[in-house]
Amino acid sequence: MLALYEYTAGRLAEMLRTKETSSVEITRSVLERIDAVEEKLRCYVTVSPEEAVKMAEEADRRLAAGDGKPLTGIPIAIKDNMCWKGHRTTCASKILHNFHPPYDSTVVRLLKEEGIVILGSANMDEFAMGSSTETSHWGPTRNPWNVEMIPGGSSGGSAAAVAAGEAVVTLGSDTGGSIRLPAAFCGVSGMKPTYGAVSRYGLVAYASSLDQIGPIARDARDIALLLNIICGHDPKDSTSVPRDYPNFSNSLDKPVKGMKIGLPREFFDKLEDPDVNRVMKDARQIYRSLGVSFVDLSLPHLDYALAAYYIIAPSEASSNLARYDGVKYGFRAENFDGMIDMYCRSRAEGFGAEVKRRIMLGTYALSSGYYDAYYLKAAKIRTLITNDFRKAFEECDAILCPTAPSPPFRIGEKMDDPIQMYLTDVFTIPVNMAGLPGMAIPGGFSSDGLPIGIQLVASHFEEARLVQLSSAFQKETDHHLKRPSL
Repeated sequence: MLALYEYTAGRLAEMLRTKETSSVEITRSVLERIDAVEEKLRCYVTVSPEEAVKMAEEADRRLAAGDGKPLTGIPIAIKDNMCWKGHRTTCASKILHNFHPPYDSTVVRLLKEEGIVILGSANMDEFAMGSSTETSHWGPTRNPWNVEMIPGGSSGGSAAAVAAGEAVVTLGSDTGGSIRLPAAFCGVSGMKPTYGAVSRYGLVAYASSLDQIGPIARDARDIALLLNIICGHDPKDSTSVPRDYPNFSNSLDKPVKGMKIGLPREFFDKLEDPDVNRVMKDARQIYRSLGVSFVDLSLPHLDYALAAYYIIAPSEASSNLARYDGVKYGFRAENFDGMIDMYCRSRAEGFGAEVKRRIMLGTYALSSGYYDAYYLKAAKIRTLITNDFRKAFEECDAILCPTAPSPPFRIGEKMDDPIQMYLTDVFTIPVNMAGLPGMAIPGGFSSDGLPIGIQLVASHFEEARLVQLSSAFQKETDHHLKRPSL
């Protein structure tokens, strides 16, 4: 008999409809799980147990009155960079250590309208800058499968919470792989939707042309249920695309026979880890058994994606993070000599090492005399990468590739080598550069029992195709059903 915190959102929603349980019972089960394992993992920055129970009580009243929606009463955690009115939203940074937004982000508003129970804010890399959730001001999140390992980043708290049962579902944000990497490393499912499919209003910006909010859950069914809530046009976000979105749940049972999946040689040529190679080979075999055919592809400009990303993202971060100056809100240095010194000391003391590194990289790339040599050139490469993908999707329905070049690595292993840390994103960054939807799902395990994820990529606004392919894979495998034994 499973504990309530172990069920998927879809199954719990059925149990709520048939009155087998209540939202209060589910919420209390998850809160008890948080009490039991949070000290080991640090998935959260802030937990709001009393408010969560009140939200659950209100959800039960809505359900009793017949006013419930598909996920009414389901507990969720949101990444600590999504504004939640009156609740601490820190971006895991000292500079925002006690910031309480005066408004809700659009995704939080949508969750509240659905009647979803918000448990708290999940830990992350500071300002979403990292691949391991080690740069958080509040300390690193640990992987539930092995607490000596990183959970991936930057949405490591969101993914680890789902894997450990500290949340039923969560929301993360993805700038260069920050949903898909932790989902893969924690053995859960995560999707980065098409850029513009989900409102970024109230998402604290890292790199505005790359950031995108998306769901993390245990299976494709729960991903579809969350997409149904958060996808849609928002006039408060000028980059939000006005278009109709399908009911993604309708794609869960569609057969995949006859579909074509592309295999970009530039991705697979980089694969050196034997466990990741084995998992990718097994995944191809499963899709073949489902009637899928494979097409060899080339994305010729893919090798430039990582370099271009680490010009574009830091440049946008340099601009976005200029607002944190110790004047308007957030941390202010205690000792300073004049206004300029106050600016400098507040930023030097308030930002962590990785955030300062990226601000300096971006400021340099945008500086007089270097803009054309760096930022403008990176923007042109981005266009070439987008065109490569567009041409590839003329030959296939989706692309299959690894999510990460290796299984999770040890905490502290790459902190002193930024280049090696950046290379963790080599398979995820191109998807953000082209604004495409990408989904990571559990594909297997390493020889020492750590999760390995596979990644599926589709053309713009083809999230339903990713749900279809992921669901078909999960019906043939049990990787997503396995749980860490904490």
